Amino acid sequence: MKILITGSNGLLGQKLVKLILDKGNDELIATARGANRLPYSEDNYIYDKIDITNRDQVLTVIKSHQPDVVIHTAAMTNVDQSETEQDDCWKQNVDAVSYMIEACEAVDAFLLHLSTDFIFDGADGPYDELAAANPISFYGESKLAAEKLLLASNVKWAIARTVLVYGIAHDMSRSNIVLWVKKSLEEGKQIKVVDDQLRSPTLAEDLAMGCYLIADQRAEGVFNISGKDLMTPYEMAIATAKFFNLSTATMERADASTFTQTAKRPPKTGLLIDKAVKDLGYSPRSFVEGIDILVRQMS
Repeated sequence: MKILITGSNGLLGQKLVKLILDKGNDELIATARGANRLPYSEDNYIYDKIDITNRDQVLTVIKSHQPDVVIHTAAMTNVDQSETEQDDCWKQNVDAVSYMIEACEAVDAFLLHLSTDFIFDGADGPYDELAAANPISFYGESKLAAEKLLLASNVKWAIARTVLVYGIAHDMSRSNIVLWVKKSLEEGKQIKVVDDQLRSPTLAEDLAMGCYLIADQRAEGVFNISGKDLMTPYEMAIATAKFFNLSTATMERADASTFTQTAKRPPKTGLLIDKAVKDLGYSPRSFVEGIDILVRQMS
């Protein structure tokens, strides 16, 4: 199988590249906007630059490589930035998907698109794949619009919805809740952590495996690919502190109204993963197991 990944420099992209290279069964084309930041020799895969907002470039790259499967991870994922830079958000999250669909139709490739729990309003989570979407942020609106493009297309497609992805990647400055809590408590900083939002924290390696299972089986349709635990950020912080045996004396629980954020967040989402477990054989780690994996990677 020949797999092309967009956004290969990102967290999920890096985990997918490592997973596919470790398996050693597939041809791999890694693509991203800039220079290759992957910590792997290009002897075992091809790297190609691609600007997903450039239609001609998308068509040229995909037609030249003729992949069997495209895993589209590239997107604008910063929720507040999406709210303030709506034109750029739409170009990256919606227009780019239309170009991917056109290119995949041209070469008869299977298209796997990454989506999010933020397409829901968070009024009655956790959600299964059939739940009605009702986004409350521009980011959520853009991701739902992209899903609708796939539903209306003639391409063979799948959508992998995920939640609060955490992990460690090469040459990336973005932190995650585990590292932030650990560092803050070790330094004795006063921190406030939200306790009125519900999420399914997702280890990046688990998300990569879920995507690979979909791609390998050419499983069409919508799949929730997330962690198996439903937790508030405060519960995640407590679990992190307990894992590292850190005092929580400087940590305070807070509700979301105490924070000033540009974009609204759905209060309680979380995803139900029964379909992915049953149909794909998906088996994510628990949040505590995920922390252990991060610790081993850090060392």
